[in-house]
Amino acid sequence: MNTETTPFGNWNYPTNVRFGVGRISELADICGTLGIRRPLLVTDPGLAPLPMIADAVAALEAAGLPATVFSDIQANPVAANVNAGVNVFNSGGHDGVIAWGGGSAMDAAKAVAFMAGQLRPIWDFEDIGDNWTRADTDSICPIIAVPTTSGTGSEVGRASVITNEETHTKKIIFHPKMLPQTVICDPALVAGLPPNLTAWTGMDALVHCLEAYCAPGYHPMADGIAVEGLRLVNEWLPKAVSNGADLEARAHMMSAAAMGATAFQKGLGAIHSLSHPVGAIYNAHHGLANAVFTPYVLVHNRAAIEERLERLARWLGFAGNGFDAVLDWTLELRLAFEIPHTADALGVEEHRLPELAQMAAEDPTAGSNPVAVDTDAMLKMYRAALVGGL
Repeated sequence: MNTETTPFGNWNYPTNVRFGVGRISELADICGTLGIRRPLLVTDPGLAPLPMIADAVAALEAAGLPATVFSDIQANPVAANVNAGVNVFNSGGHDGVIAWGGGSAMDAAKAVAFMAGQLRPIWDFEDIGDNWTRADTDSICPIIAVPTTSGTGSEVGRASVITNEETHTKKIIFHPKMLPQTVICDPALVAGLPPNLTAWTGMDALVHCLEAYCAPGYHPMADGIAVEGLRLVNEWLPKAVSNGADLEARAHMMSAAAMGATAFQKGLGAIHSLSHPVGAIYNAHHGLANAVFTPYVLVHNRAAIEERLERLARWLGFAGNGFDAVLDWTLELRLAFEIPHTADALGVEEHRLPELAQMAAEDPTAGSNPVAVDTDAMLKMYRAALVGGL
């Protein structure tokens, strides 16, 4: 693939982003700009032994920036992972964090950078009310984000999703300073992602944009970002899945992922509400779970979102009824990517549906669903997803 055709640029929304093939070479310079002299590179166990990590550590060492790698992170990070990272950070005298990887590594890394100087337990900073004001802001260390997937967009987010092991619930930990100071979006780092993970993370980006667009409330800037993110997903995700070496497709999907995370400051919805408990209990991949639950939530929300999806279908160039065209698009993508149609493929068990429904109704994303949802509504959608009933 000719890298001359891939997007390249710098921008400062919602944070400083250096975008383009080869931009990872600027990592040491960015550390210097942010005053980081001894970085802790936080990644996941799958990435830790790869050459890209060794190369980054070597480049940092050559620049006089000794780095330590921490990778004791689960696919859905838990508080114990964060605590272990904090211990490594503090014992090693580190002064900044490089968050390198997909959503799990990003979330854990941002939480480590945030919690390294806090005296309260992490759950005291759950994204409820003004809990974030409890934090010692001055002790939050700088973060550089290097995404290697194109889904969560956590690299441009001000929060982390961490699972409470005791309650098996996902919690959103929030603080404005959890937003990385600089992001390096280098499409070459995503090129090795397998087709299934490319599809699952890409569907996550789609859901972020779609739920943000459908969330109630007036936020035309978020709506515009979400719509363009959906256009990029529609045009480029199938190409990225079919040819992982297509750096142009990889680049546009990196943009779509960041756009979804930027747009969902407006809100998310029941797709995430249903996915979070399933991820916490069954350790299901978040993007895959979102993809499975998407059509059932769209059908449940139809009355409230039909007009919006009519406009969206026109913008995306879909033929036919707007709502049905968007629904069919999501179903066709799932079929093309061999994503299962029913929730039993995620491990969901019928006897646990009432428990899951209660957890989903209490999830913070439920409050911005276009239709008010309670435990009964969540149970109805879980049951539909388990049998494949649309």
